[in-house]
Amino acid sequence: MRAARPVIARPQPEQKIIDSLGDIDPLHARLFAMRGLTNAGELDYGLAQLAPVGALANIDAAAELVIAHRDERIVVVGDFDVDGATSTALVLRCLREFGFAQVDYLVPNRFEYGYGLTPEIVRVAGKSSPSLLITVDNGVSSIAGVAEANELGISVLITDHHLPGDELPDAAVIVNPNLKGSEFPSRNLAGVGVAFYLMARIGRMLEEQGSSGAAKVPARYLDLVALGTVADVVPLDHNNRILVQQGLMRIRGGRAVAGIDALLKQSGRQLARCVSTDLGFAVGPRINASGRLDDISVGIECLLTDSQDTAREYARILDHINSERRDIEANMREQAFRYVDKLGEQNWPNCVCVYDASWHQGIVGLIAARVRERCHRPVIAFAREDDDFLKGSARSIPGVNIRDLLEAVSTAQPGLIQKFGGHAMAAGLTIAESRLEEFKTAAAAQMQRLYPQADFSGAIVTDGQLPGAAISLDFARSLRDAGPWGSGFPEPMWSGDFAVIEQRTVGDNHLKLRVRPAQGGDVVDAIAFNQAGPVYRGVVQLVFKLDVNEFRGVENPQLVIEQIAPLHGSPA
Repeated sequence: MRAARPVIARPQPEQKIIDSLGDIDPLHARLFAMRGLTNAGELDYGLAQLAPVGALANIDAAAELVIAHRDERIVVVGDFDVDGATSTALVLRCLREFGFAQVDYLVPNRFEYGYGLTPEIVRVAGKSSPSLLITVDNGVSSIAGVAEANELGISVLITDHHLPGDELPDAAVIVNPNLKGSEFPSRNLAGVGVAFYLMARIGRMLEEQGSSGAAKVPARYLDLVALGTVADVVPLDHNNRILVQQGLMRIRGGRAVAGIDALLKQSGRQLARCVSTDLGFAVGPRINASGRLDDISVGIECLLTDSQDTAREYARILDHINSERRDIEANMREQAFRYVDKLGEQNWPNCVCVYDASWHQGIVGLIAARVRERCHRPVIAFAREDDDFLKGSARSIPGVNIRDLLEAVSTAQPGLIQKFGGHAMAAGLTIAESRLEEFKTAAAAQMQRLYPQADFSGAIVTDGQLPGAAISLDFARSLRDAGPWGSGFPEPMWSGDFAVIEQRTVGDNHLKLRVRPAQGGDVVDAIAFNQAGPVYRGVVQLVFKLDVNEFRGVENPQLVIEQIAPLHGSPA
């Protein structure tokens, strides 16, 4: 059994900050204050509280450019993940409702063209003679692709949220909240958030030009914005929480697009109680699977159709692809774990690189995330792209900007990385297979230079101890409704001592328990996913979230256990 991860509690906020959050439940106020909220306005998730559309640099020029091409052919070039799929569906739906007659999309197959607006994909798009290409969730690093479009006489509008490099493409307009000098209040927008802002500005301009109702069109697709924002794991600052909450409200109210409705039902989720985790762990993976194994257009078509029957069929197909993805991932994960376990924890480098020639390049991002969870340090998983090159997917830990790390490697050793891009917490890259060992050494050296104090403990941050009286169905429901929770605004987690009353294994590898707070209280159900094996007796320390479990129409509180550590009495 692996050693328990250290547990630390968030710093307690000052009472005056808690009081500033208004007349709400004191425990809720404390939770919000511990997540950095300082005033009641940050709990207002009305659309009027969104950062102004006009504050996003170049948004007017971008909207004018799109409107100028309304009578010509426009091709939207997306990315092959959920953010790209939702961005593509959002732009197509809005432009078509605005009356743009010739709007289509193209998403590069990751196995044929790679990521972004490459010269190859521009030439494919050029076959339909578009006058404008709009990138969504990509493009800010597509220097060669934009140059190719310019050569062909095609205008390019880039909408992206990835961190830009020192050189920008020569596009007609670039909209990106992370451009240098940007003063936009929320730099954490996902690609679909940027696309939403553009559509909102176009709608307003068209309304001003006499198109009645155009300004209201983009808000009808906030469910798409919510899905893409949650699935891309961008920080849920106030602005993103507004977008997600508004989208969840549409889903709960039965106003979701047919594809989201079908995918939630396919995964056994209830629309009326949909929360951000349903989007992140049920809908998102099914769409992502199509882009990882085959072609993301299946996911996009699911989000574009208005037919419930067609949406159900797409949802069934996506569920099947996702099952295949899980099988492939399980095999790759086992191989990766064997490798790092054989190295031994004391020999893990400060940036772990894993590779096997048999691995599927569409799955390496998931493997990087799983190994990171095991090793608690930045991880880059590689798969063979062709006979000469490897495609890598990187996942990082708090405090380590993985894109900055790759840039440092590229600067120190020009040519070692063929190309790279991404976020602080996730990035992609391509290297020559013959230089993998050289890259490992360079990455470790730059990690030591940039982040000598990086925390590899994997410490679990909790909200302290939850009073036994709060372990109730009412409080569990209130937590569910207090979100949206997600990256940068984490769902509450507690630690505490509990006496084990019963335990049994359920499913393949899950531990079902009944426990009682050591300080007294009612017996409560608990579940530890993928933690079956040890037998616990006596008192244990649990790190857990409080959830609502529904079984046969009856709801009960349930602890979802992150970690179990024996205190008095050891596992058998």
